[in-house]
Order: sequence, then C-alpha cells, then structure tokens
Amino acid sequence: MNKKKKSKGKKILKWVIGIFLILIIGLVSIPFLFKDKIVQMVVNTANNDVNATITFKDSDLSLFTNFPLASVSIEDIAVVNKEPFLGDTLFTAKKLNLSMKITELFKNTGETLELSSISTSDGFINIKINKDNIGNYDIAKKEDTSTEKNSQESNLSLNIKEYTLENIDFLYTDESTKTHLNISQINHTGKGNFAKEILDLDTKTTAKLHLDMEGVNYISNVDVSLDALLAINLKELKYTFKENEGFINQLPLKFDGFIQLVDDKQLYDITFKTPTSSFKNALALLPKQYSGNLKDIKTEGNFDLSGTINGYYSENSIPKLDISLQSKNAMFKYNTLQKAVTNINLDTKIINKTGNTKDTYLSFKTVSFKIDKDIFNASGSLSNITQNPKINLSAKGTINLNNIDKVYPISLEKKLAGVLNADISTSFDMNSIEKRSYQNIKNSGNITVSNFKYDDKDVANPFYISKTAIDFDTSKIQLKEFDAKTGNSDLNITGNLDNFYGFLFDNQKLKGNFNLNSNNLTVADFLTKDTTSTKKKEAKSSLKVPAFLDIILNAKANNVVYDNINLKEVKGTVTLKDETVNLKNLQTNVFGGNIGFDGTVSTKGKKATFSMDLNLNELNITESFSSLEMLKAIAPIAKTIEGQLNSTITISGDLKNDMTPDLNTLTGKLFGQLLNTKLKASNSKTLSLLNNKVSFLDTDKLNLDKLTGYFSFKDGEVTVKPIPLKYKDIAIEIGGKHGFDKSMNYEVNFDVPVKYLGSSVTEAIQKLTPKDASDIKTIPVTANIDGSFSSPNISTNIKSATANLMNTIIEKQKQNLKNQGKDKLKDLLGLTKKKDSAKTDSVKKTKDLVKDKAKDVLKNLFGRKKDTSKKN
Repeated sequence: MNKKKKSKGKKILKWVIGIFLILIIGLVSIPFLFKDKIVQMVVNTANNDVNATITFKDSDLSLFTNFPLASVSIEDIAVVNKEPFLGDTLFTAKKLNLSMKITELFKNTGETLELSSISTSDGFINIKINKDNIGNYDIAKKEDTSTEKNSQESNLSLNIKEYTLENIDFLYTDESTKTHLNISQINHTGKGNFAKEILDLDTKTTAKLHLDMEGVNYISNVDVSLDALLAINLKELKYTFKENEGFINQLPLKFDGFIQLVDDKQLYDITFKTPTSSFKNALALLPKQYSGNLKDIKTEGNFDLSGTINGYYSENSIPKLDISLQSKNAMFKYNTLQKAVTNINLDTKIINKTGNTKDTYLSFKTVSFKIDKDIFNASGSLSNITQNPKINLSAKGTINLNNIDKVYPISLEKKLAGVLNADISTSFDMNSIEKRSYQNIKNSGNITVSNFKYDDKDVANPFYISKTAIDFDTSKIQLKEFDAKTGNSDLNITGNLDNFYGFLFDNQKLKGNFNLNSNNLTVADFLTKDTTSTKKKEAKSSLKVPAFLDIILNAKANNVVYDNINLKEVKGTVTLKDETVNLKNLQTNVFGGNIGFDGTVSTKGKKATFSMDLNLNELNITESFSSLEMLKAIAPIAKTIEGQLNSTITISGDLKNDMTPDLNTLTGKLFGQLLNTKLKASNSKTLSLLNNKVSFLDTDKLNLDKLTGYFSFKDGEVTVKPIPLKYKDIAIEIGGKHGFDKSMNYEVNFDVPVKYLGSSVTEAIQKLTPKDASDIKTIPVTANIDGSFSSPNISTNIKSATANLMNTIIEKQKQNLKNQGKDKLKDLLGLTKKKDSAKTDSVKKTKDLVKDKAKDVLKNLFGRKKDTSKKN
C-alpha cells in the first residue's frame, strides 16, 4: 500500500514539475512567438488611424517586466508628417513602452487591442501651426460617411490606468501669431482609470518654460511644477482642477476652475492665487540662482499674485484676463548681507477685457523702492501687444551701484561702483521704430552717472567714468558729457545718438556723431588680453569693431601712444561702420615731422586687415626707421642715413593681434625723397665692405640730398627701381631686390672716370693722340651685392674692366704707329707729285734728290737721333 502511495506521489510531483516547466517555457517563448504580431498590430492600427508615417528601429516583448501584464518596448519610434508638413517630425522618442493583458497576445490581427499603460522617454513633441492656421498635429484620418467604412471602428482601445513621460521636450510654434513656446525637460506621470467616462486623474509634472511672442522674450527657462488632481469628464471633454499645488520657480500657486473642449474652441474658467501673502513670494518668482536661499531672508509686507482667465480660446479670440501683482510698503533683507531694500510698492496688472488679443495690455502703475536714502520710482504701460506695441515709461530716482551686492545676493565677477541718477519719460510705438519715423517718439529728461567703475575680462584695464550726462528729447539722445579714464588714457566725448530706439528694439545699427578729445590716448589700454597660456603669460591682444556701430568720431588728441610710438597733435575723422575703422584726413606730428593718414582697418574676418595711404613730411629718418618695423623692412639701408624724409606710401596687408602690420602680408609701394642727409657707412656692413672692394669710393661722402627712390613690395620682397647717385664726378646707379628676411640681391653700376684707375692707365692714355684720348673718359664698373644685410657678399669687375681698357689703349697705340709710318711714306711719295716750276731742270737732278730724301726718312724711322750737343 505504501509502495502504491509513493508511486502516486512521484507521479503528482512529476506532473507539477512538468506543468511548472511548461509555464516557464511558455513565459519565455511567448515573447518570441508573439512579439512581431503585437508590434505589427500596434503599428498597423496606428497607421490606419493617422495621416502620418510611423517608423521604429527595434522592438521587444516581455512577460516579466510588468507581470502579470505583457510589455511591448519599441525603440527609436518616430511619427513623421505628410503634406502640408511633409518631412516634419511630429513626435520622436528613444523608447515607447506599452503594457497589456497577456490575453491580448492571442487576439487576431484585426481584433481590438486593449492597452493598460503607456510610457515614453527621451522624446520630442513638435507642434506647428502654419500661416494658414493649419496644425501639424491634426493627423487623424477623416471619417468616411459610407456605411461600410463607418462599421469599422478603431482596433485600438485605451483602457490605460497609468502613463509616464520622462525627459520630454515640447515645442509649440505658431507662425501666424509669431509665438514660440518651449517646455523642456518634462517629467510627467498620470494615474486614472480611462476605461470610465468620468474619472479622477492624479498627475505630477515638472518642466522648464520658455516663451517668446512677436520676437520678445517673456519667460526664459523658468522652472514650473504642478501636482494636480483633475476631475475628467470624457463625455463632455471637461477637465476640472480639484486638489492642486503648483510652483513658478519657488512661487506657490493654487488653481480653481476648469478647461473644456467645445467644438473647435477651448473654454477656460480658471482662478489662481498665491496661498500666502508674504513678500518672500515675490523673490520666489526669480530663478533660484538669482534669488538665493529664501530661508535666509527677512521680509515684511505683502505680495499678492492673483488672477482670472475666463472665456474662449479660438482662432479669433483669447480668454479675458485680469492678473494682478501687488505689494505695499514691503521690505526684504538677506541675513548675510549688510543692507535692506525698503518702501517697496508694486501695482502691476495684465488686463484683457474684450477677448481680442490686441486689447491685452500691461500696466506698471507703481514700482518703487528705497535703499538707504536713495529712492527710485518708475511707472509705465505696454499696450496693443500683438499689432503695434505701444510703450510708455517714466523713471525718476537715484541708485547707488555700490549697494547692489549689499542688498541682493547677486554673483558679480567685478564689483559695480558709481551713482545713477535718472529723470526720464518716453512714449513710442514699434511701427515708428521699424519705419524709422522717429518724429513719433516722445522723449524727455536726463540720465547722469558719476564715479562709475567697470572692470571685466572684456576690457584690458578698469574703466573709470568720472561723469556722464545724457539728455533725451524727441529727435535724438544727446551725450552732453562723458569723462573717462582707463589705464594711461583719458577720454572726453560729446555728441548725439540718432537712432537709439532702432538699435534697442529693432536690431538696427547704433548711429551717432561725436567729438572725442584726449590729452593722452594709449592704444594698448583698449586691447583685450588673454593670459590663458599655461607656459609663459604671453598676452594676446585683439581689437574687434562691433558690427552694430555706425559712428562718426571727430577726434583730437594731444598725445597718442601706438606700439611705443608717441604721436603728437593727432586730429582727423574716424568712422566706425561694418566692423571697419575708416580714417580720413588724419594728421599727426611724429619723428620731428608730420604724417597724414587716409585708409581703413577692417576687423570683419578672422584676421584684421588694413589699407592705407600715408604722406610723410620731413620725418627724421633715424627715428622713424628705427621705430617702425614696416619702414625698416622696406628700406633697411635707411639706418645708415641721417636727415629727413618726404614720402608717399600706399600699403595694405594683415594686422597681428596687437594691431601691428604682419610684414609677410604687405603689398604696396613707396616713393621717397631724402633731405639734408648724411651717410654713415660704418653703421652698415654692406657699405663698409663696398668701401673696401671699390678703392675709388668713399660712401661717407656720397651726396644723397634731394635723392628720390621708388620701392614696390609684395609677398615679403621689396623691388627697388634703379636709383641714380653722384659721387664727385662718378655717376652711380643702384637697383635690385631684398626680402623682409634680410636677404638681398643688388647691382651697383659706376661710370668711372679713367683718372681713378691709377698712373699706369693715365700714362698709357697720354701716349695716345689727343683725339683718341678724348674718346676714353670713363669706363663702366659693376658691383654685385648679395647674401644678407648682416652677412653681405660683394664682387666687382674693376680688374677685368681695367684690363680691357689697357688692351684698348695698346691697340690704339699700335694703330697710331702704323698710321705714322704710312703718313711718312705718303709724304715722301707726295714729293713726286709736286709741280716742277722749272720744267727745264734736268731729269738727273730729280732722281738724285729723291734718293737723298728717302735716306733721311729711313734714318729718322729706324736710326738713332743725332747728338747735336757737340756742335755747341
């Protein structure tokens, strides 16, 4: 009996284990069997119901994640619009999770699929409304009125009880109203039984809010949160606030009322208010990084934010608005700071009484506060926001900038200093700004700032403004006074701004005409410095002309320091426009003379460039060429010259970060004339070597007065057009090329009188006939100079030229001797042709006479001279 029981027990155990294994195998294998089917059912159902394309990368089915529910996970899902938003992404998510009963897995493809929950993460929802007021979210396929079509219902049933959105970005763009709403980093959960038509939905939401309208930013990355229990009536599409608490930054709000979808409209009937009336709520409106720890602050007085939103939101209307922010005689003081802000009064409203968008207006009836003895008051309004915004603003009072960080926990890299006094009022509309109808702008009043200090990384030195005063009137803004110092520089500026509001509100250029005066202006004081080098602290400077400037400066400075050069009595017109400095009729005294400038400096590209026409008048050559690398590179030989220079230079190229010319990029030409000059060959290895190579030349005695030269330069190479010189009675011509790297290749041609070639040459010439000697006055001699200015090489052809001359002289002497012999013979033969006056002489006498003459000639040519001294 026991054996039978044991055998039966074993069978039951085997049966249980088998069933368990079958279940395990089933749970593991079912996802593989049904995954493609379920996913395809979801996608097919969605594609059948929407006018959009749904795609995904991968999918997975699990029975363990939400057991006893089955979970479908879809990766990289995207919903892409069709016409009229072809190609726009309506929705995308890294992951979409769906859960359902396991029994749903066994349904046929055409049967209704019931979902229990939905969650998605790392997604983006992109809602657009185009200029024709068509939304890209309207992707539901239109219903067909035929009986056959109406009999087919959707195959997707949402009996969900929970949904989750994790890290979702929502972008809403309305092109017709120029509205851009961005809700980023959305984390939202909702729980409720959607199987019922009337349910309570418990939601929790956090996000960041950013809102732009008509190009104006109203909200920027504000933290918002809402925990709300909503009563939902799906039959009437009505959503009613029950228990709720929301926050804008740290400001708490409570809501009452409902939102209902009625046809193509949305009906709002909502009231909201702060649950407490503490002024601490006002500071809570500010972002956390600016408001500080609200637990460490003492406040008095009230701050009440309340409002109603009532009416329909449709294509042609918005709900009526009545929103109020109010405080009276409030104060706050941070425990860690020295001073308090007192007598705070606020009375601000946002009103729309008609439901027409254009009738919305913002009113600042009162904004006032006091710090120490300084009181500041402001009031104003903004109306007709959507069509032609009209702005009215008045402000009067004093603010000591030294107190800003003593009353408010703001993090300033550099401490502010100075006192601001204002008494201004303005009234204008945006259409007048855009159309530049500035006559419609009504301004009055003035602003003064005294003892102001500005020091930040974008300036090379602290900027001190002892006083600045600005007057406002209808036509312009006048800078009455501006006295400032930075580094070793001082500035005094007066003038007018012609379109300040166009610059401020319509991205127009800031135009103005100013007079600038300075006793001392050091360019380096205005160059920003970057000392981030981890090796040596090599300061890199740069100058960038702001693109928004369109300014004319009539400048005058007693002393300007540029790259260690002192410019005296600088005056001229400087125009700042299109990121370019234009110089016109700029004059300065420097190096004992005067320089005139006309040209441009452009900072548009990655490198600053310049193009300049210069007139140099009676400049001291030694000072100018030793101080200016550009001149030194163009004419290195100038360091050996003492005297003055007149020159015209046309030049262009790139500027380095310190705003000095990059020599390798220079292109241009120079025409110059020397005045009252003296040459010191000892200062030049080239001239000293030339003295040694050319015996008849003493370069110290070269006459360079009134000498003119023409130089052209490009790609780091200077070409010198042949320059004529005069040394005593020797004509000289020099020309060639040299590089900014100090290399050179020159040729010097001398027209040398023969008297400088030595006694052997002059004695040989004296033996020539006067006619031949007159043909040999000078000979050409060439000196070739190459190498570099620091290590020159010089070769001449003096020896070969002298040898050639001697050969010419010898040949002429030989020819003269031959010619003398011929002449003697001709003279001898010429006797036979003389007419005999006495034809009666005998032939015998004639023959004897010829013989005697011939003997005498031969004795004179080849014999010795007779010694006649013995006769005496």
